[in-house]
Amino acid sequence: MPINVTMPRLSDTMEQGTVVKWHVKVGDKVTSGQVIADIETDKATMEQAVFDDGLIARLVCPEGKQVKVGEVIAVLAEEGESVDAAASAPSASPAPRAAAPAAVAPASSAAPTREIVADVKATEVRDADRVRVSPVARRMASEMGVDLSQVKGSGPGGRVIKRDIALAAENRSSAAPVARASAPAQGIVAAGPASVSAAPSAGALVQGVQSVEVPVSNMRGVIAKRLVESKQSIPHYQVSMKFSMDALMALRTQLNEQLSSMEVKLSVNDFIIRACALAMAKHPFFNASWAGDRILLHQQVNVGVAIALPEEKGGGLVVGVVRDAHLKSLRQISGEVRALGEKARTKGLSVEEMSGATFTISNLGMFGVDNFTAIINPPNSAILACGAAIEQPVVRNHQLAVGWEMAATLSLDHRVIDGAMAAKYLQGLKQFVETPTMLLV
Repeated sequence: MPINVTMPRLSDTMEQGTVVKWHVKVGDKVTSGQVIADIETDKATMEQAVFDDGLIARLVCPEGKQVKVGEVIAVLAEEGESVDAAASAPSASPAPRAAAPAAVAPASSAAPTREIVADVKATEVRDADRVRVSPVARRMASEMGVDLSQVKGSGPGGRVIKRDIALAAENRSSAAPVARASAPAQGIVAAGPASVSAAPSAGALVQGVQSVEVPVSNMRGVIAKRLVESKQSIPHYQVSMKFSMDALMALRTQLNEQLSSMEVKLSVNDFIIRACALAMAKHPFFNASWAGDRILLHQQVNVGVAIALPEEKGGGLVVGVVRDAHLKSLRQISGEVRALGEKARTKGLSVEEMSGATFTISNLGMFGVDNFTAIINPPNSAILACGAAIEQPVVRNHQLAVGWEMAATLSLDHRVIDGAMAAKYLQGLKQFVETPTMLLV
């Protein structure tokens, strides 16, 4: 009996995906767990595996084509089954759950097909109008006025858990005055230069100029929507400060020399992540989200790090999350960030690895950028844009000298954080950065 492989739902907001590359061809033998394709979602490019043994009978979806979640992308022939027979069998995608009863079609002589949906991360949680929900989440939903029927669970088997309720409440309360097209996509970073010029209307052309069309990828489309959503719904403002980096650069050199035999190499960004996390622990409103009639102060300090993807994989940005960053050493942070960056640029990060950031750092210093501003990554209340640590003429103890300095700019949600609060946070951050031994304890 032929097996239909359908476009999986690889993230909680995914509605369609693109087959970027097939790793198999018709006639190839595959086993359960084998990666057969790279799928571009609204968040990243991820590997797609099969969950049955068989032979590739047909590749329904060509590379580069967008298809909706649940549509058939390939057909497998089971062991002992003819590839030609499996390829010629119907491969209709499943009908929507709530579809009206259809007329009974005449019986077909073609072999029946068995449907498999490779969706292990975000499954449908409703069965006969019942929602699978934990007791804690049910109590939270009642207290926060969240409609459980509108919540998709991220727990085992699609179970609704407390973080799903908190996210639903945040998304509902921070809705823009202009109706949003879709729920916020957790983990996609809205980081980058904040000065976004108005785009021409769809399909508009610059007169007298020849152009080449470049299809918008799922990720680029989501980034575009999120940038507009963030700028329209969040009252942004910026506060900047310069940090002396002399002590940090000297300490980093010393530690890297001592740790070289252990293949540990700390980056400036590792120090910044820990400094931001420690400052967040002291200033809880930088670890918060706007929720309409209240502000949610988060209990975990999770720092998101913007990661640029290579152009050959479609480009774009994702956010890898370092959880409980204030409780981790520089060495732990360095290892996690390096692993997240490598995985993001190769296999792609999982939804879990891109979810839950409560503050975001966007660092363009490695590209030689002096300073810039970034757009807040909802539902965060702040994002820090870091420029390069530059050796330049400075004034030290009333004397002209050569020293290291770095400019950093906070973009802030004025509904949550006022200017004086931002200044106090930057003062605390400056103390950690300019006295980096405090980051070692």
